[in-house]
Amino acid sequence: MTDAPGTAGRAVIVLSSHVVRGTVGNRAAVFALETLGLPVWAMPTVILPWHPGHGRATRIVPPAGEFSALVDDLCAAPWLGEVGAVLSGYLGGPEQAEAVARLVGAVKARNQGALYLCDPVMGDAGGLYVPEATAAAMRDLLVPLADIATPNRFELEWLAGAALPDNSAAARAALRLGPPTMLVTSAHALMAGSIGNLLVTDREAVLAEHRAVPDAPHGTGDLISALFLARLMTGQSAAKALQTATAAVFEVLARAVKRGADELMLETDAQSLARPMAMVQMRRLVHPDAGPEGGRRA
Repeated sequence: MTDAPGTAGRAVIVLSSHVVRGTVGNRAAVFALETLGLPVWAMPTVILPWHPGHGRATRIVPPAGEFSALVDDLCAAPWLGEVGAVLSGYLGGPEQAEAVARLVGAVKARNQGALYLCDPVMGDAGGLYVPEATAAAMRDLLVPLADIATPNRFELEWLAGAALPDNSAAARAALRLGPPTMLVTSAHALMAGSIGNLLVTDREAVLAEHRAVPDAPHGTGDLISALFLARLMTGQSAAKALQTATAAVFEVLARAVKRGADELMLETDAQSLARPMAMVQMRRLVHPDAGPEGGRRA
């Protein structure tokens, strides 16, 4: 069987958590990717009734053997040429990392231009919220394979094994870890009362800032990873994709909080994903290879 007409290299395989209620993990990523016109193959790594931040709940993790067998089916799928990217997020256990790595290898063997985005979902300022073995599997097996990684600042510190007191240190750590493109969320903002997203490649370091939104719902990391990947796949430069994705997340967040929602309302705010209007402050920082940190408007 051949690839479906008009879909070669456009589909994205997303492997992350699935919640029954809410807009996190696969629920956020799949909606964003499809809203921006990309077909999605979605595979859950764990099933939950809602985000654990809302309270304890049942957690269903596919048995390791069955998860691996399903991945093997995807690796051998006659439609694999449709796939232009793989996005992995939250993992249900360390053994899933090896299966994800195998899938990434199969996709890249079929389509050498395919991208792999690793969102190493493992913790936040409060510490790890996955077992250390799962975090280590992402660090050792998946981050080295990634074309793009999207850790938050805590996750980057854990991956780097060091505190990162400023964006210069964060940029140096991103370069040492190896993915050609790193998007660090919750980076150090240069403006008071703001939040920053830091893009680091071998040629540029760019900071996108927006004002902090209090009591923000969960799912922003999943959402920005999907939006950034989608914008890259549809032809935007990395810096422009950073700006567009950051603006969309800020707009969706602000609208949800204004309504008093405890989840992102992507179904209501799809227009914000496709054509965000929010203003984002963009600054080009001095690249770590060029000297000490400095900033100017992009």
